[in-house]
Amino acid sequence: MRKGPLAIAGAAAVAEWGTLFGTLRERLAAKKFAAVPLATGATALILLFSIVQHLPGGERFVTHIGVVKAALPLEVSLLRTPLSLYVPALDLPVWGALAQVFLVFGIAEIVLGRRLTLVVAYACTLAGTLFARVGVAIGPEHVFGFPKWVAHVRDTGPSAAVVALAICIAFRCRAWFTAGLVVALMVGEAVVLPNLAGLEHVVAVLMALLIAVSVEVFGDFWPRVLAGVGAAGSVAAAASIEVATEARRRAAAGAAIP
Repeated sequence: MRKGPLAIAGAAAVAEWGTLFGTLRERLAAKKFAAVPLATGATALILLFSIVQHLPGGERFVTHIGVVKAALPLEVSLLRTPLSLYVPALDLPVWGALAQVFLVFGIAEIVLGRRLTLVVAYACTLAGTLFARVGVAIGPEHVFGFPKWVAHVRDTGPSAAVVALAICIAFRCRAWFTAGLVVALMVGEAVVLPNLAGLEHVVAVLMALLIAVSVEVFGDFWPRVLAGVGAAGSVAAAASIEVATEARRRAAAGAAIP
C-alpha cells in the first residue's frame, strides 16, 4: 500500500527527531524542571540583565561587567566574555533570547550533559569574540575584515551559543537534516547580511562542528586515559604504603633486638 504525504512526513520526523524526543521525554518525566537547572539559571540571568540595564545607571553597570567590544583590551574581553553570553541586545525583544536559551540550553543539558553544554556555549562565544577582533585588525579590504567602527559595536547575547548547541545536539542525535539546515541558514544569513553577528554565527557553527567531531572521535579516549592514570596512582599509593609499613615493621623489629 502506497503511503500518503503525511505518513511519509511522520516517518521522516521520527527518523530525524525520534531519538531526541525519546531522551527528552524520559528525563523530563522523571525530573521535570529539575532536569534543566543550567537552562533555568541561564534564562534567569538574561532576564535579570535585561531588567537591570533598563534601570537608571543599570546600563553602565551591565556594560562594565558583561559587555564585550573589539576595542577593549584582550584581557578585559576575556574576563567579560562569560557574562556577555547572558547580556541581551538592547535593540531586540528579550523574550526571543529567553525562549531560545531555555529551549536550546535545556535540550542540550539533557542530551549533551551540563559540562559539555557549558564548554560548547563558552568556547563558541569566545571564538566569535576573538574573530571580531581579528576582523577589525585586518580591515575591510579583506573578505572577513571589518571597518574600524565595528570595534565599538556591542558584542553580547546568547545567539552564537544557541546556534552552536543546536549543531551539537543534532550531531549527537544524528539529526543530519536539522544540522544541515542550521548550517545553511547561518551561511545564508552571513551572505545576505554580512555583518558582525552573521559572521560570528558562522564561526560558532565551525567551532561547534569541530567540538562535535572531536567528542565523537575522542569522547571516550581521555576518560580511559584518566581512569588508567587514576588506577596507576592508586596502585602506586598502595605500594608505597605497603613499603612504608614493611620498613617500619623491620625498624621496630631491629630496635627490639638487644
